[in-house]
Amino acid sequence: MSSETIWYKSGARQVSSYSDVLETRTKSGITWEWMGRVDTSGHIDFTWEFDWSELRSLGVDELTGHITVSSTNNRFQAKTINVKITEDKQEITKKVEGDYNSYNVYFEYFLTTHYAPVLEKPSDEEMFAPSDQNDTILVVEGKKLHVNKTVISLLPFRIFPRSLFSSSFKEGQMDEIPIGDVSYDDFALLLSNFYPIQVFPTDKTVEKLLEMARRFLVSSAKRSAEYHLLNVSRIKNEKMLWMADEYVMPTLLEKCIRRLDTDKAKKMNQSEEFEKLSDKTKSILLYRLLDLI
Repeated sequence: MSSETIWYKSGARQVSSYSDVLETRTKSGITWEWMGRVDTSGHIDFTWEFDWSELRSLGVDELTGHITVSSTNNRFQAKTINVKITEDKQEITKKVEGDYNSYNVYFEYFLTTHYAPVLEKPSDEEMFAPSDQNDTILVVEGKKLHVNKTVISLLPFRIFPRSLFSSSFKEGQMDEIPIGDVSYDDFALLLSNFYPIQVFPTDKTVEKLLEMARRFLVSSAKRSAEYHLLNVSRIKNEKMLWMADEYVMPTLLEKCIRRLDTDKAKKMNQSEEFEKLSDKTKSILLYRLLDLI
């Protein structure tokens, strides 16, 4: 996706030794809180806190640009802060020198969205095409996946018994081995997580990969999916929390619960995902909400 630049200009606000939050607003997927206070020397301490989780869920990896804060009555020269925002609720601070006990101020920002690069996944036909290294064909929904029997037999999954690849097993002599009760796309997704090359999960494939990993007891695929959710994913916290609960990922569950503030905890309580949670996790969320009150 292409980058876009988001521009905003605030209205005038008075900042003094008694002021705190000057503005809270949301625009184009960014929510911010602008704070300011004058210290005993007449200097102003400004803080901006940005929550851009909505943009992160759409694949935005970071925001870059600048913030300019100005005085409407020219009590200080406009100050510009170059910013690079990479974390949720990241704070930007700026101290402006002055000699007054109150100021009329405003700010504007120009922030450019940057999307994480997406590696293009080879097609299943390319990954599982015939080659000199492949000596076995797995047939799923009438489609063929060419694989190396020796390598497949050593991989850490239990789609079929190890004896299937033994020379003494009847089907061990077959050129083609049928795999039933699974779709071709789902099976190829599971297999490509570690063979013939590792294709890493994406936000579009991670839930299906977890489902397949549980069904076929593929622990390595589950670990790969969990790593993606912990470190890469932009999936909304409510959905991620449900997956952590559904597929038993305690580290991810703890991280999702830590992210909840009062508003998000209440929103989670009203969400579709909340109804799907286990009673144990619902209880944890209730205690979390009580701690926040």
